[in-house]
Amino acid sequence: MITTTVVGSYPQPDWLVDRERFKKNVVPRIRMPEVWRVAAPHLEEAQDDAVRVAVADMERAGIDVISDGEQRRESYFNRFANALGGVDPDRPGSAIARLGRPTPVPRIVGPIERLGPVSVPEAAFLRSVTDRRIKITVPGPFTLSSLAQDEHYRDPETLAMAYATAVNAELRELEPLVDWLQLDEPYLQAHPDRGRAYGIAAIDRALAGLRKPTCIHLCFGYAYSHALAGSTKSGGYQLLIELERSAATQVSIEAAQPGLDLSVLAGLPSKTIVLGVLDLGDPAPETADTVARRLAAALKHVPATRLVAAPDCGMKYLPRGLARAKLTALAAGAALVSRGA
Repeated sequence: MITTTVVGSYPQPDWLVDRERFKKNVVPRIRMPEVWRVAAPHLEEAQDDAVRVAVADMERAGIDVISDGEQRRESYFNRFANALGGVDPDRPGSAIARLGRPTPVPRIVGPIERLGPVSVPEAAFLRSVTDRRIKITVPGPFTLSSLAQDEHYRDPETLAMAYATAVNAELRELEPLVDWLQLDEPYLQAHPDRGRAYGIAAIDRALAGLRKPTCIHLCFGYAYSHALAGSTKSGGYQLLIELERSAATQVSIEAAQPGLDLSVLAGLPSKTIVLGVLDLGDPAPETADTVARRLAAALKHVPATRLVAAPDCGMKYLPRGLARAKLTALAAGAALVSRGA
């Protein structure tokens, strides 16, 4: 059987977030409390309900390994990045985002340190509302260091390693609660030379001592972001096979929208491939047959025992009905391939 999963995020209900506000900063790197429609005294309860909704959608679609849809997060990045010691919460810095525009980012004014659990309560609540296997995502140390204004270490490698230590402490506390652990590292694709120089070493430090499946997610960015910017996704990764030497047991990549040449998968012989087979830039849901064809193409390069079916990237900016329909097709297509159809 080919396992199915999500990458992390899932559409947040319109009663929970103001989607129009995200157009000003699609992936906020600093806190953006104005996106929440629910007042602070009731926000946690509303987020609990949103998690229940997201979990129910994933379960009904037939997904095997689910997340909480990142319903409590303004972005995959900013909740963790701004909860650490060494960050000035009142005066952000600036960095150039992947699409070439300046964006507000955490400003590092002291040693990076994990002050306490960040995602652990999220994982504990998710564990309480489902019997399925669960995953949790944490921004990776290379991406964290790429999106910071460093006024303390003044050396990107040293900063990445400091982040890695903090991430590792978070992952170790998460591990007893979850089945899979994922690091989101989109900026390995954006800065491949630095990724080769020290990014993989930072990932290995972040994953040190973990025993459960660990995943590195690389992507070209949200389809929604590219649509707003008028840009397109690249057809290939500039850094991918180098992850064969990393400590991660899984590598999560996009293949559907960028039209990835799947022969590259042969360069990752020890890794489970979490393959994006849902094009999130397509406003129509895939059919089960389409998903099955995309998976069958991957099976020419990687055995079914090392293949997991997933969306291309996070589903945060899709209409919820479309996201649910795409996940339903994902599960149905994987079942077709598993049955040998």
